[in-house]
Amino acid sequence: MPAEAVPLPPGVDQMDWGTLQATVAQCRACGLCQGRKNTVFGVGDRSAQWMVIGEAPGANEDLQGEPFVGQAGKLLDNMLKAIGLNRAVEGEQDGQAGVYIANTLKCRPPGNRNPEPVELQTCAPYLARQVALVQPKIILAMGRFAVQSLLQTTEPIGKLRGRVHQVQGVPVVVTYHPAYLLRNPADKAKAWADLVLALQTVQQA
Repeated sequence: MPAEAVPLPPGVDQMDWGTLQATVAQCRACGLCQGRKNTVFGVGDRSAQWMVIGEAPGANEDLQGEPFVGQAGKLLDNMLKAIGLNRAVEGEQDGQAGVYIANTLKCRPPGNRNPEPVELQTCAPYLARQVALVQPKIILAMGRFAVQSLLQTTEPIGKLRGRVHQVQGVPVVVTYHPAYLLRNPADKAKAWADLVLALQTVQQA
């Protein structure tokens, strides 16, 4: 642990939204705090049925303090729109059509490098508390690091797709990150199948 790092405060699993967001904003529990411009807490409808979880913030997210912006964010918005959902602002939805969007890591790794296991482990309690507060009916996990961190597995996405997993008692469907789909458009059909599976899982709940 770097000299500048300090442990997470106790009681993260009991925090309300305001306390949790303030704690994340001030977090210095790992070295990523040194290079960030903003923490990326999460956005959307806090009573949403759907929760979308991505990987780590990129440059645009770090600048704006919001997950899934830029071209990947636009693709995510289009994917959600295709199944009748939208990126809701808190209070603008009733939980039906909105989503809550968060990342596995709250700070950007330098140069957009891959997250390190200790960073994912350190940030995990924040995400776990967000899941507990939202109480979604479905989690859509997007990207290898989000999926492997949430499910505590090293299996690749290709082997985890097509079935429903569980995290904190919530069904989880895994799929590719929109940034990956922009680079590999041939896999968009697989991502659509994942969205359909998630939609069916919510409808059957």
